Amino acid sequence: MGEAMRQHWLLLGACGWVLLILMFVSKLISFRAVDDYGDRVGGHSGTVPGTRVAEKTVLKPSNQPSAVPTVSDWQSVNEKRIELQSAVCKNSSLRNLTHVSISKFVLDRIFVCDKHKILFCQTPKVGNTQWKKVLIVLNGAFSTVEEIPESLVHDHEKNGLSRLSSLTPQEITHRLSTYFKFFIVRDPFERLISAFKDKFVRNPRFEPWYKHDIAPAIIRKYRKSHRPSDLAASGLHFEDFVRYLGDVEGRRRMDRQFGERIIHWVTYADLCAPCEIDYNVVGHHETLEQDAPYILKAAGIDQLVSYPAIPPGITRYNRTKVEHYFSGISKRDIRRLYARYQGDFQLFGYPRPDFLLN
Repeated sequence: MGEAMRQHWLLLGACGWVLLILMFVSKLISFRAVDDYGDRVGGHSGTVPGTRVAEKTVLKPSNQPSAVPTVSDWQSVNEKRIELQSAVCKNSSLRNLTHVSISKFVLDRIFVCDKHKILFCQTPKVGNTQWKKVLIVLNGAFSTVEEIPESLVHDHEKNGLSRLSSLTPQEITHRLSTYFKFFIVRDPFERLISAFKDKFVRNPRFEPWYKHDIAPAIIRKYRKSHRPSDLAASGLHFEDFVRYLGDVEGRRRMDRQFGERIIHWVTYADLCAPCEIDYNVVGHHETLEQDAPYILKAAGIDQLVSYPAIPPGITRYNRTKVEHYFSGISKRDIRRLYARYQGDFQLFGYPRPDFLLN
């Protein structure tokens, strides 16, 4: 009897340990959740060299509605977003942060689907790969988004997606005034974290210049003290990245050197000129599960193509991650960074990150 009781308690104890381990693994996976659709869930954690983890972190509740909205609900949300954007565009104190000319740089960002009269402005690190797939299907090269090879999506010589910059001024004006136009945004600071992780931590093999050219240049200019080995290893810290982005004059000089390879952290205003172009829809990454189907419907293509499946939790705003990356970075540098992206925060209704600034 005693031996049976001992085995019973040992079994209960083992079950308890298994439950604790499962809870720990679950939390770890949650923190490591990817924020780009093409990445593998549970992949690189994006550890930030030279920063410490905040002692207390709080996960901000998802901004996504608990119930699926009706079409009229979604239209109301979109109208409010457009109204807010229009009001901010009229704010003279923010003019330098919100108004840009419709230059070739902007026209290069806008993909054209003449067959269905759609213009899509790409905003890197906001799930643009999936929208490119949608346009490729609409062009007729593939029947579904699942058939499209990942290597083809970003091969602009072969994917069949034309840009607005390839057209004549008259053709551009006609399309801007008559086509359905949209783009997608996400919390500006989360987008910067995504860009840093993708280009300097993971760094795809086909884009070696981020580690070999851009990272060393930023380290030399913005790290107070560095060794030659730092440059050789391209060990860019998020703190270096933040200092570079917040330095108005120095960054502009460096950006001219980097060229269009820096579009992954250019502001939404500079990419898509929302104060100059009247977009029909501005979708939000945080509510993409609701926005994507209604964008397809508003564009009149919901019977022709479906938006790719969205992995659970991938669009949720993760305050824990943001606090982790910005821990150890000076308030001065964070405030300078916010000053650069303030236009994006206000244009699209993202709250000022006081938990980082104050």
